[in-house]
Amino acid sequence: MFNYSSRILYSIRYELQSNEDTQRSFTGRRYLPVAMYINSNTFECDGACYSYSLPYDFEQFHLNNLFQGGTFHKVRHLIMIERGPFEDKLFEYISRDFPFLEILEVSNVWPQESYQYSFTLMTFPYLKYLNLEYSHLCYTVQFLLKTSMHLPRLLYLSIPYQSLVFLTKNFTTDPSYFNFDTLKSLDLCESFFRSENFHHYFPLL
Repeated sequence: MFNYSSRILYSIRYELQSNEDTQRSFTGRRYLPVAMYINSNTFECDGACYSYSLPYDFEQFHLNNLFQGGTFHKVRHLIMIERGPFEDKLFEYISRDFPFLEILEVSNVWPQESYQYSFTLMTFPYLKYLNLEYSHLCYTVQFLLKTSMHLPRLLYLSIPYQSLVFLTKNFTTDPSYFNFDTLKSLDLCESFFRSENFHHYFPLL
């Protein structure tokens, strides 16, 4: 079994092989079933290839917009990085395909194109650690509003202080709207002054 990722940097415009062409290179070599996806960014002159044997047997997984779904019951730590927006459908796939996820890191400064959140409530029943330090505000809103996400076991949150101020409208919105009830650790990425209402949002801190 294997889980392999590589990054390619090139000085001239170069088109990487397609997923299908690369996957055919494993044919006849006595490998287990293989899944892969290739992310090529010709404007930035770089690309990445992710390939892994199936069934997936590791606890960590890297993911971008080319994720094609699957069954990842053993994954506990998911890292999402992309140079384009993550749309609602991708998060629906993740909540379904990573049912035992405990750690999620979302790094994406691109806003969602539609900026309209799914009417389907998504649940991450075992998620304990959520890192939104390098994420656009739209992902902060999506994950921390109870109307879009159910995070019953969330214990640790990393988020820029200014994102928290935006989300709560400077700590004036009803605290019950947010997934803060169970938090025991909060990293705001900078020093800050606690507002008068701060403790109402984080009763366990």
